[in-house]
Amino acid sequence: MPSHEPLAPEHSAVRGVATEGLAPARLGFTTRQLHAGDRPPGPHRPRATPIYLTAGFEFEDFDQAHARFAGTDDGFSYTRVGNPTNVAAEQRIADLESGVGALLVASGQAAVTTTILSLVSAGDHVLASSSIYEGTRELLRDDLARLGVVVDFVADPNDLTAWGRGIRPRTKLVFAESIPNPKNDVLDVAGLAEVAHRHGVPLVVDNTLATPYLLRPLEHGADIVVHSASKFLAGHGTVLGGVVVDGGTFSWAEHADAYPQLAREQGLDGLTYAERTPRTAFLEFARRVAMRYGPAPSPLNAFLILQGVETLSLRVQRQSATALTIARWLERHPGVESVDYSGLESSPHHALAHRYLPLGQGSVFAVTLRGGSDAARVFTDSVRLFTRMTHLGDVRSLVLHPATTTHVLRADDQRIASGIGPGLLRLSIGLEDADDLVADLDRALAAVAAAGVADAGVADSAVPGAAVAAADLLSPVGAS
Repeated sequence: MPSHEPLAPEHSAVRGVATEGLAPARLGFTTRQLHAGDRPPGPHRPRATPIYLTAGFEFEDFDQAHARFAGTDDGFSYTRVGNPTNVAAEQRIADLESGVGALLVASGQAAVTTTILSLVSAGDHVLASSSIYEGTRELLRDDLARLGVVVDFVADPNDLTAWGRGIRPRTKLVFAESIPNPKNDVLDVAGLAEVAHRHGVPLVVDNTLATPYLLRPLEHGADIVVHSASKFLAGHGTVLGGVVVDGGTFSWAEHADAYPQLAREQGLDGLTYAERTPRTAFLEFARRVAMRYGPAPSPLNAFLILQGVETLSLRVQRQSATALTIARWLERHPGVESVDYSGLESSPHHALAHRYLPLGQGSVFAVTLRGGSDAARVFTDSVRLFTRMTHLGDVRSLVLHPATTTHVLRADDQRIASGIGPGLLRLSIGLEDADDLVADLDRALAAVAAAGVADAGVADSAVPGAAVAAADLLSPVGAS
């Protein structure tokens, strides 16, 4: 596959800074999360991106209306198709992910669905990791099956031989998560990309939990990246949104028979998507698919996602550092059976984490308590700072019991095979002080021990005056 080419200068335009011929790599991530795509139009020169809260846009005359529908005028017509606020969010996220463009949709699930429906037809095959968000797994397993699309799952996402064996002649994409939810097992993106490309198939990576601050899969060979922008990108648990980012590196024209919708079928102008827009053929087709299915995001949501992105690096850096502190503390607690966090030296994914996540290993991970579901119940009901809810990437710390919530529809043997035991809890670490979070977890673990539901023990830190300060466990993020 061709190597990734830098974005055109206009994709990293910075207000007040000359950017002609300036590649994005010349500007720092934090600079770009503030300025990329920041070109407020109009005479008033607003500093913040305006919210164009309108269903449609006025046409100057008869001919302009025709031109916009015919595609010869790239102005706006209807917010379901495009909106200036949404476009600003698309350009900024595409820049941060090193993509050639992006499509903002109404949710992360809409991003995954739009991507897959843009690539498959009835009778086609999708090969996916088994270690993925359960909602995506249900979409692949149940809904695509009803549409005549066959889906197989690879049990060990880093068994590259298994991926190679699983690809069929009608496989149209391979799908995996960079940091899977909830087990925090890190994906070998470059290795999987090599396998997929050897078979002429694009690699789609859900990068929600890593965010482009910690990992940019396109720079490691992935072709398409999706996000639930509701999580870390927005960051405050206030809005829903999803995004599809096109790397612009997969040659659809070279695989025209496999992807006729992109490289065989001609439009009214006599051109295919691959001929009309070679680098963004997938993205333009995906936009048309999304337009037809209608998962349009509100411009207000796009604005709030933009606001969140402006502080992305600061939040994720702090959350990852705190998560490492908490994971180390939990691993030492006698009431804890295991901690699934790649930043821990004991993790089987520690080497991959250092390769792909040198700035931090994320802030969503699993902890398994001794005492099974009874211990998990007491623990969950005893926390005070951790919020009990199904969400991730919030500025507030969250806790959830997957076996009775997100994975409740799976049979017991399936959950156990996926590593989702009865005592497993998913933690999403927020921006609270690490010492306060440790104290909250310590109180909950003490409640488990007091309830007698397991021989959980009480750590020394549960004794007044003998608490292990979170600061004592801190070390540089990513350090061994």
